Amino acid sequence: MNIFSLIKEDFTNVKKNDPALHSTFELFFNYPGLWALFFHRIAHKLYKLGLRFLPRFISAIGQFLTVIDIHPAAQIGRRVFIDHGVGVVIGETVIIGNDVIIYQQVTLGGVSTSKGKRHPTLEDNVVIGAGAKILGNIIIGQNSKVGANSVVVKNVPPDCTAVGIPARVIHKSSDQTPLSHNKIPDINKEIFKYLIKRIELLETALPKDKQACLKEKDDALEEVYNRFLDSMD
Repeated sequence: MNIFSLIKEDFTNVKKNDPALHSTFELFFNYPGLWALFFHRIAHKLYKLGLRFLPRFISAIGQFLTVIDIHPAAQIGRRVFIDHGVGVVIGETVIIGNDVIIYQQVTLGGVSTSKGKRHPTLEDNVVIGAGAKILGNIIIGQNSKVGANSVVVKNVPPDCTAVGIPARVIHKSSDQTPLSHNKIPDINKEIFKYLIKRIELLETALPKDKQACLKEKDDALEEVYNRFLDSMD
């Protein structure tokens, strides 16, 4: 597919993915992610021809105008949608498949200064939530989602959802709705609920004489905790 067809498809793809778009005229002023891709398509084509300064210069112009940093060597597939886009960083050896959605403040970065493949690979139909950091030479499998503000440092299998710091794979899902981040469970909340129930179970299992002693210690801890809260006012 030639560069002109790719650029035309990028413009058409915004109309498909963003219900906030009400006219073609808006594409020229309200979509920095689209224009970042426009500059990248040109810079990447020149980079593949063996040029170095000119592609970096074009990328610098794109970064100045859009506040999106994409290295000209990064490989970006078809119908990629960078929504809002401000603050997105895409490193040199990143590979992005087709039909990927990336939200603002996402970083596809490295964890070392060594040469070679050191940035992530996003397979087809991946969704990366706002503020997520995908770090290192890892793979986010096709149809997978990464929750907002998650930090991913390990591979994510296909058809999964990853969330947290560091990100954990919380379930496999056949739900391919691209904007269903509101359905991602709060993994920290679930862990705390489990711990509270486990403590209650252990307290119930204690003999009566031990429970009285435990109550005294619990009251002392509660007093320490309340003093801490008072000091924060």
